[in-house]
Amino acid sequence: MKISGVPEHFNLPWHLSIEDGDFEKAGLDVSWTDVPEGTGKLCQMLRSGETDVAVILTEGIIKDIVAGNPSKIVQVYVQSPLIWGVHVASESDYRQISDLKGSTAAISRIGSGSQLMAFVNADNQGWPKDNLKFEIVHTIDGAVQALKNGSADYFMWERFMTKPLVDNGTFRRLGDCPTPWPCFVIAVRSEILEDNSEIIETMLSVINQKTSKFKQIPDIDLILSRRYGQKPEDIRQWLDLTHWSQSNFDEPMLNNVQNQLADLGIIDKKGTFADIVHG
Repeated sequence: MKISGVPEHFNLPWHLSIEDGDFEKAGLDVSWTDVPEGTGKLCQMLRSGETDVAVILTEGIIKDIVAGNPSKIVQVYVQSPLIWGVHVASESDYRQISDLKGSTAAISRIGSGSQLMAFVNADNQGWPKDNLKFEIVHTIDGAVQALKNGSADYFMWERFMTKPLVDNGTFRRLGDCPTPWPCFVIAVRSEILEDNSEIIETMLSVINQKTSKFKQIPDIDLILSRRYGQKPEDIRQWLDLTHWSQSNFDEPMLNNVQNQLADLGIIDKKGTFADIVHG
């Protein structure tokens, strides 16, 4: 079973489950691939069969399933919103988010969370969404270069993962933009679901056992701090704000997310519950 996701602290439960042999004890052979490029790349990997399972941003996979990605959501993974920081180069003249109107956003790729959240931010600011400008930078390192050389003006990314770059003076954070929906889901290629639904159920059981007790792991704040290069006090704040889920979307919740995505112009048609969610 090939599982992929971003190299961020949200996904430590998967790494610990592999390292602790939890999947192996349940009779599963599981491998994990870090995908620093994020949601757009993960969607592509699901489409090509390069991965079987993706731990992926809600808005990105819904948009891609509606556009034909042969995958389905099998569970909400993180129920709480993702808090996106809005960042500029530390020496830039931008002082507040409203100053960014008409400027260029650095994004990892088309269809990525960093692009989709630029639409959410524009909506929050009352900007017209049809003339947003983007520069594709692939990774956080690419964003650092783009903001430094002026090919992009701002970059939206999960605020705690970018906090070290704020602390060291590379970025300045102008503010935050939380997702108006649960942030991460688990998506599986439909082909795998049809042929191996019992394996997927077992996989979910293993990861749900880990996430349900994750915050009680001794010194988890220090483990996260060491692994992800974060200050312990930032990790503790992040842990307070983050809530994992062990259940799937219901129809009203999915309708609510799709309605918001449609209002933002992120999707131009809606899928049925059966199209998007495995249940």
